[in-house]
Amino acid sequence: MRIGVERTENQLKSVQFQQNLNVIISHKYRFIFIKSVKTAGTSIEVFLSQICGPDDVITRIKPPHDLHVPRNFRGNFNPIPELLECGVAHPLRLLNHALLGKRYFSHLTARQARARTPRRIWNSYHRFCVERNPWDKTISHYYMKKFRSKRQLTLDEYFQRGSFCINAPRYTARDGRTIIVDEVLKYENLNADLQKTFDRLGIPFNGKLPKLAKTSYRDDRRSYREVLNDRQRDIIAKAFTTEIRMHGYQF
Repeated sequence: MRIGVERTENQLKSVQFQQNLNVIISHKYRFIFIKSVKTAGTSIEVFLSQICGPDDVITRIKPPHDLHVPRNFRGNFNPIPELLECGVAHPLRLLNHALLGKRYFSHLTARQARARTPRRIWNSYHRFCVERNPWDKTISHYYMKKFRSKRQLTLDEYFQRGSFCINAPRYTARDGRTIIVDEVLKYENLNADLQKTFDRLGIPFNGKLPKLAKTSYRDDRRSYREVLNDRQRDIIAKAFTTEIRMHGYQF
């Protein structure tokens, strides 16, 4: 199968929600962090878990980390706002989550988090996430998929699958264009952006996000400009049209 440029953006978006996508709600520092993919999200979660209060909401991560302590993510909720706002494809699953107390679990988008969170909290807390240059993000995502694959996965095979890590649906409204968080930090300037945000929130931060002791997925450290050919560059440009337009990314 030839990927493609021919695939619709909605089809590509649907792949995104197979990832573990978490949320942190801090009443201590009055913020809501929406995790995105391949943007140092796990490192941010582990750091925030250590400074957040005992009553804050910290969702679980996979694999678990010794310094990350999930808490308060269970709880019943009213599923009606989410049905109205998100047009849920599986209402019975949503009802099951509501009845079983699966309030803040993986696969939550900002829209779902907003629907499950009291509006006074959502409107008054600082909401933020992180985004990354789509060409660089795609190469990073490829190496992760290659590492996890049971067989060798070539870059061409990865492109044929079309399983790109499109983050925009994580932090936009139902129209896919309106950003519903207060701030989208840039992965390329992450420590500096985090410093500004954390200073505003009163979060102690020494200017550098600690690195996790994680297995490195990537053995080729070349820039994406050296790795991608013209066809691959154009496929990414097409697939990530929304994110490129929103944040002004360039190849």
